[in-house]
Amino acid sequence: MQARKLGKNGPEVSALGLGCMGMSFGYGIVADKKKMINLIRQAVERGVTFFDTAEVYGPYVNEELVGEALEPFKNKVVIATKFGFDVGGIAGGLNSRPGHIREVVEASLKRLRVDTIDLLYQHRVDPNVPVEDVAGTVGDLIKEGKVKYFGLSEAGVKTIRRAHAVQPVTALQSEYSLFWREPEEEIMSVLEELGIGFVPFSPLGKGFLTGKITTETTFAANDFRNTVPRFSPENRQANMALVELVTKIATEKQATPAQIALAWILAQKPWIVPIPGTTKPKRLNENISAVSVELTSEDLKNIEDAASKIKLQGERYAAANAKMIDR
Repeated sequence: MQARKLGKNGPEVSALGLGCMGMSFGYGIVADKKKMINLIRQAVERGVTFFDTAEVYGPYVNEELVGEALEPFKNKVVIATKFGFDVGGIAGGLNSRPGHIREVVEASLKRLRVDTIDLLYQHRVDPNVPVEDVAGTVGDLIKEGKVKYFGLSEAGVKTIRRAHAVQPVTALQSEYSLFWREPEEEIMSVLEELGIGFVPFSPLGKGFLTGKITTETTFAANDFRNTVPRFSPENRQANMALVELVTKIATEKQATPAQIALAWILAQKPWIVPIPGTTKPKRLNENISAVSVELTSEDLKNIEDAASKIKLQGERYAAANAKMIDR
């Protein structure tokens, strides 16, 4: 497994991390805990050293899962978690008040079975709490040894600059893939300027870029993709052109569509570390093998030229969730 530095002053992690949310939240049926512990440990054996979770996934149960799975590997892996919602999960609303951040950190430390949280993100920007207060609180927690690095998730350019001026931001976690390229417009140049690492979630387009989802695919009743406009049957049909492009390149490279989608992200910048999630050992191994897929400058140009001709349809979030994205 190749390694990458997460930001100018951040930790060194595996070039590919593992997003653990889907093991217990968001995608329908909750996976068997014992099998997921084995899967996380298999990832460690394959060289993955960067794992992503959050208080709100469950809530709580995903942190507990990650904590139990990684307890034997203390100080050998980097665990990222998040604060920013009220008790009761996403439906409880945003809450990044300093006192609440401290409460969340104390609880997360116990669930993760660690003495220090490696990377602590603000999960969503809270418009009711100045980000300077948030950054200052996390800065104090870093001084106290309870947190090592500070991150933001789905934050806009102004928020990133304001937070970074108070407490250096190590990483930004936001959605980024061939299926969602908005960060290229402003965000990535600011990250490069400030020396902040980028951690793309949903690097496989919430599964769409794997080629396993068609217009006929039905999702479980509690799968959040049911609420995503981009996944409506008519939009899926329109967006299938992108999957066909990725599949064509995969055939040429003797790789899978998922591997091409991940290799494309890895080729964009050396400070990008995607965190694809899975509940299947086969997919874990497939994703990890993407680090060995080389896309030449000509490959990247061909992808860019072809992708620029494809007009993707549908918003990436329903209106209610879109309100939580900082611009």
